[in-house]
Amino acid sequence: MTLVQPSPEQQVQIRSELNEDVSTRNQDLEHIKEWLKRQPHLPPFDDDGRIMTFLRGCKFSLEKTKRKLDMYFTMRTAVPEFFSDRDPTKPEIQEVFRMAQVPPLPGLTPNGRRVVVMRGVDAANNIPSVADGMKVVLMIGDVRLKEELVGVAGDVYILDAAIATPQHFASHFSKFTPTLIKKFLICVQEAYPVKLKEVHVINVSPLVDTIINFVRPFLKDKIRNRIHVHETLDSLYEYVPKDILPEEYGGAAGSLDVINKQWHEKLVTYQDWFKEQETIKADESKRPGKPKTHDDLFGMEGSFKQLSID
Repeated sequence: MTLVQPSPEQQVQIRSELNEDVSTRNQDLEHIKEWLKRQPHLPPFDDDGRIMTFLRGCKFSLEKTKRKLDMYFTMRTAVPEFFSDRDPTKPEIQEVFRMAQVPPLPGLTPNGRRVVVMRGVDAANNIPSVADGMKVVLMIGDVRLKEELVGVAGDVYILDAAIATPQHFASHFSKFTPTLIKKFLICVQEAYPVKLKEVHVINVSPLVDTIINFVRPFLKDKIRNRIHVHETLDSLYEYVPKDILPEEYGGAAGSLDVINKQWHEKLVTYQDWFKEQETIKADESKRPGKPKTHDDLFGMEGSFKQLSID
């Protein structure tokens, strides 16, 4: 699976949107690298490509980039259920890919945005560990940090809610605890340079509003306002061109099954790299001032209602 990079024309548009100045970006990169070296609690990190991806995702705000990078390494220590034992050949990870599909699509929208599709494909069986599913999403995110070579103008998520049916609701969605969802969304929103532009929910049922309302408190205000619920695919096409969508959604980008399989194969090629990354994390005992605790990062547990349905 190869991620299509923006065309030269798209790159010009993306650089403008991300405040990227080709004459000063290397100076910004060196500034961040020097800052990282002065942080006693952060690991050695000399990956120019990933740092540049953070700069782009933060619109070249140096202070925001520093906060994101600090959280990126902090989360690796704070949430081991997402960031340890990330072996893509493990049966648990293979099971995630069998029962769910979460791939970024190869193509880009005309305005240079990457589209990510998420859907369950095996509603008949119990879903695997939710934490393992979230781990896979973040593994893909880490690979994208390395492979989005010139940046994109943000992400568009398509959430297929076809399996959100009453008969599967209790067994499946009760596993999505408020604590796990909060940890995952803090990781995505605070520790990754993701610019989430749109969220599109398709194949909706009456349960979709319940699920959205459950997740909504954990989302930033601007993201809450970017959620679109579609009764038909025709209204989705008004936002996402058919030609970059998989054939399952009337598009021309090939089979989502194949794209998902190719992403698992890509993660397997990174197997050794994922193992090396296990030690690339913050050491809170060395943080200037006081260490960040679990409550500092996530708040007190047990203060959220469980997702339920009447």
